[in-house]
Amino acid sequence: MSDQAFVTLATNDSYARGAMVLGQSLKNHNTSKKLVALIGPQVSEPCQSVLKRIYDEVRVVDVLDSGDTAHLALMKRPELGVTFTKLHCWTLTHYSKCVFLDADILVLSNIDELFDREELSAAPDPGWPDCFNSGVFVFCPSMETYGKLLQYCIEHGSFDGGDQGVLNGFFSNWATADISKHLPFIYNLSSIAIYTYLPAFKQYGGNAKVVHFLGKTKPWSYTFDPKAKQITGSVEKATTHPTFLLDWWSLYSSAVVPMLQEQYGDKPFHSGCVEFQYSDTVTYESEQSESVSSHDQALQPQLSSEERKQKWEQGQADYMGMDSFDNIKKKLDTFLK
Repeated sequence: MSDQAFVTLATNDSYARGAMVLGQSLKNHNTSKKLVALIGPQVSEPCQSVLKRIYDEVRVVDVLDSGDTAHLALMKRPELGVTFTKLHCWTLTHYSKCVFLDADILVLSNIDELFDREELSAAPDPGWPDCFNSGVFVFCPSMETYGKLLQYCIEHGSFDGGDQGVLNGFFSNWATADISKHLPFIYNLSSIAIYTYLPAFKQYGGNAKVVHFLGKTKPWSYTFDPKAKQITGSVEKATTHPTFLLDWWSLYSSAVVPMLQEQYGDKPFHSGCVEFQYSDTVTYESEQSESVSSHDQALQPQLSSEERKQKWEQGQADYMGMDSFDNIKKKLDTFLK
């Protein structure tokens, strides 16, 4: 239906790549709904171009330019800037009903049946099941609701500092009012929940329709060898099932990377402070990566002492590279000797 849409949000290039995989996974499973990507102004032109090939609508949103109401809310609650950006989804009033999906999600089968649900339908959060996880939810765009949400932000803020706290506070009767608004966990299978209740995952995991890569380490934080179909990085320490990581990377490398290559040409892909060329064996690595291969390290730009100092002060030390424990220990040993 043309008046119903899946909606996602990407505020930077890393999450834009996640949105590309998400959109492609929805298309691969033959969704009949429109696809909408809300993006921040920081998303680069090449990434915007790829998103426009996957999504029916790509809209740049910036809370600072979103009107007096949102601007006022931001001035009173500046810590909720990213949250306000996500709330823009309620302004998509040319759609009657939408399903929001975080950009760090992979869809495993057709989920158009979610549009049979009412606002606000969502799955329980594994950390506190009386709260819903805001990575997947059904909603009805409305400027009235948008205004009320902003007013709630001004008056109450967020109990967790993000959009999930705001939405659970606003839709406060979700846990008790209507069980039909509780989505089964298979529609928002949290990657960090898999190993906390492994017997249930073994019993029901095969029915999963949506995988949500929660946690600090995202799928794009690893590297992938497309020929060997292997993921490299600290996978053994990952809180995500390796099969789902492999599914994400297989889709990214086969469908998304060719489109990115067309946009970037001979220029290296860029992600945060790390940039390097895509090859047959290694894809780009995010600045959040827990592991950087020696090949990737060789392709990283060399930082000056002053630049490294600034990174340290900003909490962005290269712990897996030049600032690794072993290198720090060697430096200390040199001074001590």
